[in-house]
Amino acid sequence: MSLSLLDAGLDKEVAALSAEGRAKAPERVIVEVMPPQGALGPRYRLDGYDQPFIRMNSNSYLSLSHHPAVLAAADEATHRFGAGPGAVRFIDGTFGPHVELEARIAAFCGRPAAKIFNSAYTTNLGLALALQNQRTFWIGDELNHNCIIRAMRIANVPRQNKAIFKHNDMAGLKAAIEGVDDSAIDRVIVIFDGVFSMRGDHAPIGAINDVLAPHRERFSEGLVTVVDDSHGIGAYGATGRGTEEICGAKVDIVVGTFGKAFGVNGGFVAASPAVVEAVRQKADTYIYTNPLSAADCAAAKVAVDIADSDEGLQRLRNVQARIAQFRAGLDRLGLESIPGKHPVVPLMVRDTAKTTAMVRGFTDGGVLVVGLNFPVVPMGDQTIRFQINAAHTEADIDQVLAVLQRIR
Repeated sequence: MSLSLLDAGLDKEVAALSAEGRAKAPERVIVEVMPPQGALGPRYRLDGYDQPFIRMNSNSYLSLSHHPAVLAAADEATHRFGAGPGAVRFIDGTFGPHVELEARIAAFCGRPAAKIFNSAYTTNLGLALALQNQRTFWIGDELNHNCIIRAMRIANVPRQNKAIFKHNDMAGLKAAIEGVDDSAIDRVIVIFDGVFSMRGDHAPIGAINDVLAPHRERFSEGLVTVVDDSHGIGAYGATGRGTEEICGAKVDIVVGTFGKAFGVNGGFVAASPAVVEAVRQKADTYIYTNPLSAADCAAAKVAVDIADSDEGLQRLRNVQARIAQFRAGLDRLGLESIPGKHPVVPLMVRDTAKTTAMVRGFTDGGVLVVGLNFPVVPMGDQTIRFQINAAHTEADIDQVLAVLQRIR
């Protein structure tokens, strides 16, 4: 048997992705993490590069992945329970740290129950499978993350049973909910990102609730709001409670991750006990795969504990100060961004060739950033995305702004 014919076909498909501008660049390999030195935060060494780099493209907003207490918790749990669970959750693959983490993240999110997954991506897939039936209608923001879009497809939501409204457009949401036939639909799910990861802006939860309020009693099994606040939980709001805290308004179901602000692995859904039990019974991405290791769970629980402490608030305040510093620098240079207070800070370049050249200039200057070109973002919205972390120092941000001034 040979893969030669398949290889040739796949090579053509990958070449087409390159021609369309959708192919991913070769993956750079981090070979060393250098601890903070003096006024400077951590630096990273990459395979094939002589110089160290500042990472301005990390989701680890609270910089907890190297915290001694987080590492110690992972080490202790590994020695106590082993490196892996050895089975899926319902076949005696549930360990104490799984249950402890679920209780801890439910409390952090202000919900009575939670269920953890291997990632927020698989959480959204599993939640959709648990909520979907033939009389369910889905409404979503046009800029929702790929995992939400994929979740609707995996749950086999018919085209006629879903509607998409323009980004944060409340008139579009109003038209979508008014257009649902309540004689044919029992439940409606309105789902959206909390923080939109390419832009750093957030869903207006209060306004969404106002639009939906007149329709809450129309459907026999409810009108339910779901937020994927993976970029918000832990990193956004006065105490890191995410988009709900920023908006002063609540949703019904929260999806989040331990892989961003908390710096570990895994995803979760926090909701009512009935929703969580339906997920346990119906979510294929929970039922048929091994769970997180005990080490991941123990580390994540400690990370949530830290985020919920005075130390966590201090880290969050440093993130907020560095965001303000960086945005002030963009303003001084007369550069365009999307307003916001989230660690994701986009620089609107609006030109593909210039975006590519600037990313190369940042790399040459020892700064790792992400360039977003069409079709990842709409034509004309070409962007360089910066992500501020708690470990960044005032000197780090000054260095990044100096590189930006030089290459702009």
